Amino acid sequence: MSITRRGIHGSLLGGASRYLLLTFMAATALIPGYIMFVGAFKTQADFLNSPYGMPASLSFGGFRSAWTDKFPQWLINSFVITTGSVVVSVFIASLAAWGFAHFPFKGRETVLGVTVSLMVVPPVVLLIPLFQVGVHLGLISTLRLVIIIYVGLMLPFSIYMLTNYFKSIPNSILESASVDGASPLRIFRSIVIPLSGAPLITLGVVNLLWAWNELLLALVFLQSNEKRTLMVGITGFQSRYSLDIPTVMAGMSIATLPLVVAYLFGQRFFIAGLTAGSVKGE
Repeated sequence: MSITRRGIHGSLLGGASRYLLLTFMAATALIPGYIMFVGAFKTQADFLNSPYGMPASLSFGGFRSAWTDKFPQWLINSFVITTGSVVVSVFIASLAAWGFAHFPFKGRETVLGVTVSLMVVPPVVLLIPLFQVGVHLGLISTLRLVIIIYVGLMLPFSIYMLTNYFKSIPNSILESASVDGASPLRIFRSIVIPLSGAPLITLGVVNLLWAWNELLLALVFLQSNEKRTLMVGITGFQSRYSLDIPTVMAGMSIATLPLVVAYLFGQRFFIAGLTAGSVKGE
């Protein structure tokens, strides 16, 4: 009886410890965001007097100051680069992954292994050769060069993730469509893609978060002030308005809002998408 009680007591303590740990981690993640969003609606004096409290009255001066800079252009540049790189990378990765998963050819595993191994190559190693290529092609400070580079960096992980999922699709479904006369392209378009909604959306959100927050490559290849992305612009923006805290908070809040929207849209697909392919189909 005492053993049973000790087991129940230990289980309760373990559950309480996990909840306390999760609560602490959630607070650690949410408190900086709270300070940022609330600080954006304060005046400078209000923030200095009470950085953690709610604003005495809503002030939009920080947002007006932030928006009068090059902020709108930086925001548009980030949308163009992020959208273009995510759409192109997911499209190419889905075609490549379908080929790796269901079209046997000599050296398939070797090519896939080499592709996956590129995931461990740090982008900083590629800066000098990519910059030389960009100068030779006359593409420095152009959005399309950054899009091409982002697509190349996204593809290894994207192909790896989608290949694992496509391998888990039951062969019986694909064989039935083939017997009915469907071509490989028709099977891919009408069966595989509709069944792959969760991993495709998950992959798109993951790539979007990376492309939107990426700083190093955009800082090197977008040297014109008008071509900068939001993250690059904010680095100089923070230095310029370092003494105007609400303006800095407002700029960071605007930059964070699209990420929050993307995550809220894709969160219900995350678990299904990240675990896709963990159980092999027939």
